[in-house]
Amino acid sequence: MVPNENLQYIGIIWLLQHFRWTWVGLFVMDDNSGEQFLRILEPMFSRHGICSAFIRRIPQDARMEEFINNFNDASSIHVSFQERKAGTIIMYGEALTILWLRIYILSQDSGNKENPLFGKVWIMTMQMDFISTGAARGWGFQMFQGAISFTIHTKEVPGFREYLQIIKPDWTQGDGFLKDFWEQAFDCFFPDPGVPIMDGDTCTGEESLESLPAGLFEMHMTGHSYNIYIAVYALAHALHAMYSSRSKHRPTLVGNNIELQNLQPWQLHLFLRDISFNHSAGETVSFNDKREMSGGFDIMNLVILPNNSFQKVKVGRVDPSVHEGKRFTIYEDTIVWPRAFNEVVPLSVCNEPCHPGHQKKMKEGENFCCYDCVPCLDGKISNQTDMDDCFKCPEDQYPNKNKNGCIPKVINFLSYEEPLGITLASIAVSFSLTTALVLGLFIKHRDTPIVKANNRDLTYILLISLLLCFLSSLLFLGHPGKVICLLQQAAFGTIFSVAVSCVLAKTTVVSLAFMATKPGSRMKKWVGRKVSYSIVICCSLVQIGICTVWLLTFPPFPDLDMRSVNEEIIVQCNEGSAVMFYCILGYMGLLAITSFIVAFLARRLPDSFNEAKFITFSMLAFCSVWLSFIPTYLSTRGKGMVAVEIFSILTSTAGLLGCIFCPKCYIIVLRQELNSREKLMRRKY
Repeated sequence: MVPNENLQYIGIIWLLQHFRWTWVGLFVMDDNSGEQFLRILEPMFSRHGICSAFIRRIPQDARMEEFINNFNDASSIHVSFQERKAGTIIMYGEALTILWLRIYILSQDSGNKENPLFGKVWIMTMQMDFISTGAARGWGFQMFQGAISFTIHTKEVPGFREYLQIIKPDWTQGDGFLKDFWEQAFDCFFPDPGVPIMDGDTCTGEESLESLPAGLFEMHMTGHSYNIYIAVYALAHALHAMYSSRSKHRPTLVGNNIELQNLQPWQLHLFLRDISFNHSAGETVSFNDKREMSGGFDIMNLVILPNNSFQKVKVGRVDPSVHEGKRFTIYEDTIVWPRAFNEVVPLSVCNEPCHPGHQKKMKEGENFCCYDCVPCLDGKISNQTDMDDCFKCPEDQYPNKNKNGCIPKVINFLSYEEPLGITLASIAVSFSLTTALVLGLFIKHRDTPIVKANNRDLTYILLISLLLCFLSSLLFLGHPGKVICLLQQAAFGTIFSVAVSCVLAKTTVVSLAFMATKPGSRMKKWVGRKVSYSIVICCSLVQIGICTVWLLTFPPFPDLDMRSVNEEIIVQCNEGSAVMFYCILGYMGLLAITSFIVAFLARRLPDSFNEAKFITFSMLAFCSVWLSFIPTYLSTRGKGMVAVEIFSILTSTAGLLGCIFCPKCYIIVLRQELNSREKLMRRKY
């Protein structure tokens, strides 16, 4: 006649999870039913992240004397300091269990509120009831203030309370049960004939049941009584169905009594299983295919009244007949908690919960509900309490200072507005103007020997290439689009290759020219403009071919770098193929090293103005810059990579411009007397 008890276990788990009570004490009767309760509940605890702070077994004794003697050993229910953290205690037992526990606690501490069992949230199972009797009738239920109990679902039966209000015992008719109850409840006795009546101790029969505290008598129908009420109705309907269907079981009238023919109790099972009826309380009663009541459990809250009585208030329901999300309901705002918690939802945890920004760290050798809280590692957050692990923010966000939330990253790139961008752009423009000035100076003095020496047109091409090299660095500034990304590396590689090819051509021609001056030399046919132009064109075409393959296969594209800087999303150009990028650098380095070797070998040629010497220094500076560029480029991220590449372009180009053209500009502007064929040929400068 009661719902499946497994539903009660599930309800307890749902209740603990709702209030996040994970450190829970257990009091159970020391019998087979108590052990069965533990065998079922403890594995469920483990599966749902709940721990047993302690387990205390209450001796089961029928006689008060034996019960008190068993409890003389305080260790049987002693609660240690660590176990006192359990703000919630589950109690499983029978109707008298609470009575025995009250007697023990109050007799040991005389109501001392410092007892660790005071100020707890007690969770009672449906088998228990709050009753008072005998010497304990004057002791209140203060220690159970705010208790939560699971009871069999009940509904108010019309007329039940009115019936209790008018019921009176008639001891003259021999109603022994009602007479004994009346005497115990009102602490009086009905006089026997021939016994003197003593004032104050005699029952009048006019006492009101409403005046009794709830521990002695409750005016509403309890869960147990409600099920007995339903059981009587169910039995009546089953008997009616049996007698209606089978004539041999029809009752016969014998005198003034009805006799049942050949009726065995087990014969009612078939009829009980199939019955369904509405009783006077307005509920439908039926049994499921497992012959169990289809109802659920009510969750009641115990409110202690000033007169040491109590009132049970319904605060929730466990109902398996509704859909998944509504099987457990709790009205948290209506719950009255123990006074020690000041009407705040109690805590029942082994330690303080880990706040957002921290994660759990298990304590070695202790229960998994007891743990330390450690801050999240850099780059990770936790945004809820008691998180097992911190986690990373989405790529477009970063952790805040407290590591308990994510902040959207700011989109950034190396722009003209920021100081670094302004500085690099200013340097590039300044060097570009300087190169243009040098080019103008050379055009103005184009007929002077120092300009005409070593192929004047090649010098112009070199200066224009250096001018474009400085300007190409500006492609790396600002918001990179698709076209800009395609032009950046291709323009940089091609223009630099033309510049270095010009340097190689000038160095080669210088070397060949001095070799051709030797008597009987066959090198005269290799000295001329065609050789210079051929070197420049051939070397540049190789680089152009590499860039073309790169752009056709794995072209650069705009990309978002979300990892280099925690608080920013860097918009930059992705090379597409790192291999092709380093092929361009490698080929440029090959040209530079070749130019350096040729110039180094020609540095001691007998001439008053040996350009090979200055080319050697320029190539040494050029190679040094780009050799240091590679490790620096690989070790930086985000905008830093762009800045490093711009800096390398500017410094290497400035090295070529300064080492090759500064000496010539010095002679053209300041030492014009040296700018003659005779001086350059005869005098060693």
